[in-house]
Amino acid sequence: MAKDTTKPKGSSKSKASDEPVGPMPEPRLKKLFKESVDASVGQKFKLSNPMERPRLKAITINVNMGRHLEGSKLKPLVRETVLQTVTKISGQKPIVIKAKKSVSNFKVREGYETSCMVTLRRDRMWYFLDRLIHLVTPRIRDFRGLNPKAFDRQGNYSMGLSEQGVFPEINMAEVNFTHGMNINFVFSNSSPDMSRHLLSELGFPFRKDEKEGKGDKSQAAQAAGQGA
Repeated sequence: MAKDTTKPKGSSKSKASDEPVGPMPEPRLKKLFKESVDASVGQKFKLSNPMERPRLKAITINVNMGRHLEGSKLKPLVRETVLQTVTKISGQKPIVIKAKKSVSNFKVREGYETSCMVTLRRDRMWYFLDRLIHLVTPRIRDFRGLNPKAFDRQGNYSMGLSEQGVFPEINMAEVNFTHGMNINFVFSNSSPDMSRHLLSELGFPFRKDEKEGKGDKSQAAQAAGQGA
């Protein structure tokens, strides 16, 4: 007796679902750093040993929620909106931070939920930096460049955004209120000059100094006069 080789309807799976999902491609800014930026930093600051050169270790995103406290608790809509925003833009679940000390001037007591934070490392950090440079900063209203002096002594850089709508992942028609955030870039083996050069080589849109702009214009005018 011949066996029935027909498969029951709905039992077969598509070939696409059977194929394993491959690894994500290497972030292009990470690749750019390995191929040219790292060597450029070493050449400019005379660091022949690669272990002495600065490295971008992490990017932290922090959103303050303390001003929305009602008594001892946050408004549910505020908490939900902030957590969803940070999750969407980072691809990682944030943690909620509670106050460690009581500050009467700010109406904050120990144990109150005051902010949320997420720390990005490795590939997620590089993907976020790529989107920040090429997608987010061009969407900032009246954008003229980021502050080139917002470095600390260790070379860490800090910047702030006034609203979450600059991220293309956020639909402002679906959010309950507008909030900003602080973004910190954490470096190792660095200084303000090294970190600024590294970020500039990656395409970070720093604001140009007016004196530098005037100097460039005067040099161009002199060159045009000599050419005439």
